[in-house]
Amino acid sequence: MPARTRTVTAVATALVLGLAAGPLAAPAVAASSTAPRTATAATAATVTTGPDAAALRAALTGLPDADATAALVRVGGTDGRWLGSGGVHDLASGRAADPDALFRAGSTTKVVTAAVVLRLAAEGKVDLGAPVQRYLPGLLSPAFKPVSVRQLLNHTSGIQAGDGFGDSFEDVYAHRFDTLTPQQVVASAVAKGPEFRPGKRQHYLNINYTILGMLIEKVTGHSYASEATRRVLRPAGMLHTYFPGTDPRIRGPHNLGYQAVKRADGTTEFVDVTEWNQADRWAAGDMISTTADLERLTTHLFRGQLVPEPQLKEMFTVPSGIDGATMSAGLQRFEYGGRVYWLKSGGRYGYTAVMAATRDLSRTLVYSVNATDAKGEEMNPVALRIAMAALKQ
Repeated sequence: MPARTRTVTAVATALVLGLAAGPLAAPAVAASSTAPRTATAATAATVTTGPDAAALRAALTGLPDADATAALVRVGGTDGRWLGSGGVHDLASGRAADPDALFRAGSTTKVVTAAVVLRLAAEGKVDLGAPVQRYLPGLLSPAFKPVSVRQLLNHTSGIQAGDGFGDSFEDVYAHRFDTLTPQQVVASAVAKGPEFRPGKRQHYLNINYTILGMLIEKVTGHSYASEATRRVLRPAGMLHTYFPGTDPRIRGPHNLGYQAVKRADGTTEFVDVTEWNQADRWAAGDMISTTADLERLTTHLFRGQLVPEPQLKEMFTVPSGIDGATMSAGLQRFEYGGRVYWLKSGGRYGYTAVMAATRDLSRTLVYSVNATDAKGEEMNPVALRIAMAALKQ
C-alpha cells in the first residue's frame, strides 16, 4: 500500500470511530454525481504561524461540492493559529457561509455530559465505581449485572442501543418533527437485554450517555440542560451554545444542512435537513454550538478549569484489558504523526463536527462541516482533508 494511502486510511479510521452513525447509513453519492451548480464557493482565512495554511486553504477549496456545502475550521494551540471557512450559507442563494454560524454539534455533547458527571463525582454526589442501579433503581431489568457509572462513561456497559424512528433516511426524515423521548429510547434498549457482561468489551453507543443524562437529573433534581449550562457551558464561556430540546429549529445565524439522496433515475437530490427535532439524542448528542465555543470547551477542559483532578484523569484514561478500546470518559484517544490526540466527533444529518487537541494544547482543532452524508459509514472527504491538513507537522 502506498505511504499516502496508509496515512489517509489511518486518519480516517481514527476519526470516524467517534461518529455516532449508529444503524442509520445515509445514501451514498455516486462518483458521477455533481455538486449543485447554482451555488458559488467562498473561502476566507486568517493566518499567524504554525499550522500549514496552504494545506488548510486547499482543504476548503471547491466548496460546495457533492460531499459538503460549507465548512468552518479553527486550528489553535501554542503551535499557532488558523481560522477559515468555505462554501455557502445555502444552495439557493449561494452566498458565503457564515464563519460564526451555529450548527448541530452531535456527539460532542458527550464531552459536556461527561464533564458534568465528573464534577458531581468531585463533589461526592456520584461514585464512579457504584452501579447506576443505585441512582436509578428499576431503570435496568434484573437481566443486567451491576453497571457502574464509569462503565457508562467509557462505553463498556454492555447496554444495547435504543430504537429510533426507522432504519433508513427516508424513515427518520418522515418523523423529523416528531418527539421520541429519552425514556422511550432507554426502555427499548433495556427490553433487548444486555449485549455483553459489563466491563468485558467497549461498544460506543448513545444509550450510555442518555442514561447518564437521567443520572444527572436524578442526583441534582434539575434538568440536564440547566445543569450542563451551569456547570460547563457558562464556566467555559460558551455563550452561544444551547440544548434545543424538542425545538426543531437552530436559533440564531446558521448555515443550512443538506442530505444527498439518490433518485430513482440515478441523479442526486440535496434535501434540506436543517430543521429536525433531536430530542431523542438529548445528553448524547442534542447540543447546538459554534466552532469558537467548542474551542473554548476544549481549552478550559484540558486546562483543568472545568473538572478537577483526579476526576479529569478519567477523560484521558482508556480502560485497560479491553482489546481495541479507544474511548475514555467523553473523549477518544488516537495517535498520529508521533502525537497523541484526544477528540470527540459528532454527526447529525446535514452536519458533522470534531473537537480535538493534544493533552498539552500545543495543537487544537475544531471544525464543522455541512456534510451531505453526515450519518454515512465512511468519513466525509472534506472533513478528512481538513483533519489531515490541520494535523500536518
